[in-house]
Amino acid sequence: MGWRKRWRDGVGVLVVEGDEESGGGDVRVPVEIARSYRARARGLLGRDRLDGAMLLTPASSVHTFRMRMAIDVAYLDRRFRVISVRTMRPGRLGLPRVRSRHVLEAEAGVMAGWGVRVGVRVTVRAKE
Repeated sequence: MGWRKRWRDGVGVLVVEGDEESGGGDVRVPVEIARSYRARARGLLGRDRLDGAMLLTPASSVHTFRMRMAIDVAYLDRRFRVISVRTMRPGRLGLPRVRSRHVLEAEAGVMAGWGVRVGVRVTVRAKE
């Protein structure tokens, strides 16, 4: 599926492309896709944990007000290349990223283990 694909709210697989620095293999992670306004607004609010990641699309910023946990946030451009990665504690407002078209959220600390860092390209495959 190409990067121009329009998803519906649901689940899929996040594929982080591996390189020599990360050992070369791709990493696959379950992902929840939040495409509708309602799903993006709800996001991770009220959750104590998340197995995998959540993709907010379209999105260029996030907040952690009323969240119970710290999260890793990766801002992605329109071709799903990571342009910024931040860890946000609860009660914070993230600054909008001008080139960001999608935001990936996960529990704090896990993105580094997946190899998500600036310049890496990720792919999201919706489950049919």
